[in-house]
Formats: sequence, C-alpha cells, structure tokens
Amino acid sequence: MGRDTIAEIITSIRNADMDRKRVVQIASTNINENIVKILLREGFIENVRKHRKSKKYFLVATLRHRRNRERGYRNIFNLKRISRPGLRIYSNYQRIPKILGGMGIVILSTSRGIMTDREARLQGIGGEILCYIW
Repeated sequence: MGRDTIAEIITSIRNADMDRKRVVQIASTNINENIVKILLREGFIENVRKHRKSKKYFLVATLRHRRNRERGYRNIFNLKRISRPGLRIYSNYQRIPKILGGMGIVILSTSRGIMTDREARLQGIGGEILCYIW
C-alpha cells in the first residue's frame, strides 16, 4: 500500500496549528514542496527550510499564528483533503469551487503542475482537486 503524502502534510500542519506549535516537519517530496510553496506564497506559512538528516530530506515549515487579546492564539487556517487515492475528484476550470466566496484557496494538480484555483481559472485548465484551505 502506498502512502498518502498529501494527507500526511495536511494532518501534520492541522495538528501543529491546533497545538499552537510554530514549527512542523514535513517529508520532502515534489508534491509536498509545491504545496508548501503555495502555502508560503498565499501567506499561510512564514518560512520554509529544507534539511537533510541521514540521507533523507524533510521540510521545516514555520506556521503563522495570529494573537488575539481575548483568547491568546487563534487557529489561522483549516485544511480539508478532497481527492484521495480511493476516490479522485476532478473538475474543469469552470466548475472549480470557490471557498468562502474566494477568501479560501483550492489547490489543484493540473497538467501544468500544482497550482491554486485562481491560477487555474486564469489559464483555463482544470485538474484534480487536492485540498481546500480557508
């Protein structure tokens, strides 16, 4: 059985965010690196570094937290895995969903690489819906 690395990255980021940890380690694969680059570009992650430990590479991501006067820390974002190995979900560019009226992002795997929903609509291509982030 293969590993679902996208579900692992989503779960590790979600757990670190709920536990109010600033740093999370993620296994380094091409897909994970592209997803983390999108999260960095969209402002969900502050910093990303690539480390090597005993011939294995992993990413160290610094999460962004927002201080709230009443409650201390507040969870910044929610992540939801949509397409999974047992059930792939595809969409053309006209039917890509908008999360929170465009406030959230959808990460897609297209024929031109992994990109956000806005980029896919601008280029006019659809693909596999990997996850929602809001």
